[in-house]
Amino acid sequence: MSEVTPKIPQATSKRLPLYYRFLQNFANAGKKRVSSSELSEAMKIDAATIRRDFSHFGALGRKGYGYDVHHLLTFFRQTLDQDEETDVALIGVGSLGNALLKYNFQKNHNTRIVIAFDSKAPNDGKLISDIPVFHPDMIEEKIKELGINLVILTLPSRAAQEMADRLVKIGVKGILNFTPVRLDVPRWMHVHTIDLSVELQSLIYFIKNDVKDSQL
Repeated sequence: MSEVTPKIPQATSKRLPLYYRFLQNFANAGKKRVSSSELSEAMKIDAATIRRDFSHFGALGRKGYGYDVHHLLTFFRQTLDQDEETDVALIGVGSLGNALLKYNFQKNHNTRIVIAFDSKAPNDGKLISDIPVFHPDMIEEKIKELGINLVILTLPSRAAQEMADRLVKIGVKGILNFTPVRLDVPRWMHVHTIDLSVELQSLIYFIKNDVKDSQL
């Protein structure tokens, strides 16, 4: 994603890819314009939240008309840098890593895993789901060679911080962290942590207490 203006709330920034995905669905269905209430119904997000999110970017719609689907798609595609391809490396090819290699962002043709690393792979590499997988000893060489700035971590927790330190040294800009470890990295590096056990516990809490999820 391109750099978002500091005034844009983080929660809004996280919803931008969702808006883009649902607008693509509307466009594929032949929709020319859409209202915030229609987006709200499709996305299960409050219409006021959608209007507030959009207001951060200026006048994206017209009162009484709604939003032009093609205009919004173009705007969000540029905002999210969807016109540029993003190559991703994956580190740790266990059960989750294997699943990610097979999926490989099939619904987003501009983002793809192009290389992976796993301790069981040889230095000269092997193919898994048509993606070359190398031993972690090759990380620095291969990531620099391919110019990769985004890495997905699906390796054991005990190795997460050490691996993050290695990625910092070679200038990787972002980590999608699937380990429960809170990574200590410099301020210039972006880390998004997805702890599946925490997400599941949160969902159980919402169900038991009938709390409405804001779907950030």
